[in-house]
Amino acid sequence: MDRKRFPYLFYNLLTAVGAALLLVTLLTFLALWLLSLGDHGESNPYFGIFLYMVLPPFLILGLLLVPIGMYRKWRRWKREGAKPVEGRFPLIDFNRSTHRNAALVFLLASTVLIAVSAVGSYGAYHYSESVEFCGTTCHTVMEPEYTAYQSSPHARVSCAECHVGPGADWYVKSKLSGVYQIYAAAFDKYPRPIPTPIESLRPAQATCEQCHWPEKAFGAQQVQYRHSMYDEANTEWPISLLIKTGGGDPKSGQEEGIHWHMNIGVKVEYVPRDSQRQEIPWVKVTDLRTGRVTVYQDEEEPLSEEELAASTPRVMDCMDCHNRPSHIFRSPDLAIDNQLLVGRIDRRIPYIKKQAVKAISQEYETRDDAMRRIANDLTEYYRSEYPEFYSAERLVVDDAIVAVQEAYSKNVFPLMQTDWADYPDNIGHLESVGCMRCHDGGHVDEKGIPLTRDCNTCHIILSQGTGERFAMAGAEPGLRFDHPEDIDDLWEEMACHECHEGTQP
Repeated sequence: MDRKRFPYLFYNLLTAVGAALLLVTLLTFLALWLLSLGDHGESNPYFGIFLYMVLPPFLILGLLLVPIGMYRKWRRWKREGAKPVEGRFPLIDFNRSTHRNAALVFLLASTVLIAVSAVGSYGAYHYSESVEFCGTTCHTVMEPEYTAYQSSPHARVSCAECHVGPGADWYVKSKLSGVYQIYAAAFDKYPRPIPTPIESLRPAQATCEQCHWPEKAFGAQQVQYRHSMYDEANTEWPISLLIKTGGGDPKSGQEEGIHWHMNIGVKVEYVPRDSQRQEIPWVKVTDLRTGRVTVYQDEEEPLSEEELAASTPRVMDCMDCHNRPSHIFRSPDLAIDNQLLVGRIDRRIPYIKKQAVKAISQEYETRDDAMRRIANDLTEYYRSEYPEFYSAERLVVDDAIVAVQEAYSKNVFPLMQTDWADYPDNIGHLESVGCMRCHDGGHVDEKGIPLTRDCNTCHIILSQGTGERFAMAGAEPGLRFDHPEDIDDLWEEMACHECHEGTQP
């Protein structure tokens, strides 16, 4: 008696392998999916990759092997005449229990596969858009960006919200771009450091302005910067500024402030000379209401007609100033200022600002080497130069060393050859050219009128200094800048970034 529960075609090695692969993969997927409902998968970035990207292809492969094996056996029978075969395709007869069993198994398997595919596809979509996938899967490549992101103002905004944004079209574009990125990471074909700005980045109007809306902003913001000097007492030098952020609606005619640049009442275009957009010799401003066009050229090195004809002007948007919104690499000077500000480094330690900045500014081959040498150099300095202080306050010095190591590890990445100098921040003009790419006093229109370099155009000083040199603005619109060090009026003749490079002067 024939006791087979399925058609004879089912009994072949390829179909058996496919059925086994299908069953094992399905059970593994379901077990891991149930496990992922807790927090078990969040600590390991490869958990989601294995669950949503590795297992589904094996599930599909197993399902395909089953009918392929049956078809191959049917073709072999037809060729050898081992079984009576009629017509070009196998016959399906539901009067036979084996055919009914096979159909039932096929329907159940297909239903389960569709359900699992839906869950897997949805999970794969969300996992591929997650911060964990972007930041921790490719450890070496994305380590600088991921580390900086975690300390940024946008640390609770997912990577995809800025790098992809809403809509299916940009999602598809990002995944197509990701194919090459996977190849580059797998075969070590990526540059060090990663070049910026990203050429394929979506316009800010479709990403940044989903939350930030310049047209609905008005007025100014008060900001206080608290720098520390390089003297023995690490003297704090605060400066309070009123930043004329501005904004406005062109319909009401209230455009003002720095956000005037954001195409509210005008359209600003420019042509950079370098890939990082740090050198801008040509600027075009179009008044959107009157149609008046004004072109400003670098007086010393203007673009030639040939260069201009070969260029495509870029329309200025948020990212031209806010170019480091989530990946901020702070210089040693600013990083140590922050550690002093929050009390991670005790200001009583003599010359700690100077010695900490010096320690971070050195070149190290690896992070482990940096951690070791920073600790050794600072310990040896205070042990030899300030033995009494070190003996009495050793724990304070040790805590400071840990804070200096932390400042280094968040801003310098030897394996990716990345530090603050590779990624200039265009907000302001202290350590990089920033605003002065255009507002340097050297960009003039056809009448010789320059783009303004007046400090009070964008901000006014409300207070500055400390101790006997503390000053606060009174009835006047703002204070004249007082440089912490006595450099006469040199600060008026030069740009800040020409001296301030992020390390000690």
